[in-house]
Amino acid sequence: MVVQTVFQSDALRPVESFAALDSMWRTSRHPMRVVSRTPATFRATIRELDLGPVNLAHFATTAFQVQRTAHLIRQADPELIGLVMPLRGSLGLQQAERQTVLGPSQLSLYDSSRPFHLHLGGGKDGHGGHGDDADDVTTLMRLFVPRRALAVPVDRLDRLMARPLPADTGIGGLLGRLIQGIATDTLAYQAADALRIGAVAQDLLLAVLAHHLDAEDTAYEENSPQALLTRIDAFVQDNLPDPQLSPRAIAAALHISLSYLHRLFQPRGTTVSAWIRTQRLEKARRALGDPTLRTVPVHRIARQHGFGAHETFTRAFRATYGIAPTDYRRHTSAECG
Repeated sequence: MVVQTVFQSDALRPVESFAALDSMWRTSRHPMRVVSRTPATFRATIRELDLGPVNLAHFATTAFQVQRTAHLIRQADPELIGLVMPLRGSLGLQQAERQTVLGPSQLSLYDSSRPFHLHLGGGKDGHGGHGDDADDVTTLMRLFVPRRALAVPVDRLDRLMARPLPADTGIGGLLGRLIQGIATDTLAYQAADALRIGAVAQDLLLAVLAHHLDAEDTAYEENSPQALLTRIDAFVQDNLPDPQLSPRAIAAALHISLSYLHRLFQPRGTTVSAWIRTQRLEKARRALGDPTLRTVPVHRIARQHGFGAHETFTRAFRATYGIAPTDYRRHTSAECG
């Protein structure tokens, strides 16, 4: 795996390097703007590592602020869930009418589809950009995962945005240690390991989400709409390989009417069948990109993930990802060498 330095301020004067960072992010696929009261003292190094659909970045920077406004979201939105975790110093995050300040051993989440404000460094309150603290270096990790890959409804994800979550104990501790380990020990891995490690990071993040959402769900009655959706999600994930999985089968297993199942899904903005297909396609895509499975025929992978007909799988895959399954496998195999 190769860590790429995507920004290095040492090559320019501080004010020029700050303007360069602003220009780089303003025109990226995830447009943001940067602000600082002390651009004359700005220093930063940003390194990134691509792990399939997952992107990991390490920041070492003096204090500044990052803003993503509604205007920038309309300009471009890759629909990412971001995770930030300070290693040294403080970090403030504002989104969804919440505001939190993180220190080491904490992490928080934010959504690229909603305005947010990040304060990197600058003292205990996380509002950087002035005073002597502007010269202090903050180090942090940032993880990007496509929202659709997490298979968690937007309304549920919103409950965890801009909230401090532990990164030193429990499942959050496992994720935190993995992220730090990847950043500091890349020489121990081969290029083909990137997809596997990305999948592990993605699954651990999903486990963190499930842990905190399940803790909240214990306050709900067993048959509340939210609790039922949680049980539906779990049933679908357990039965995705079954080609007979359908809305009617789900309703029967959960002892609810078919019409009530469809009403439960209306706030998600998708149908039950479309959601099942999305989950199957994502798992099949990950299998096609796994070097250890490259000898398994595409039609068998399709069948293992619930697609009874190879032609149906090929059409759905191409419509979703813009590429045929065999071409996707060939492309990812070439990248892994």
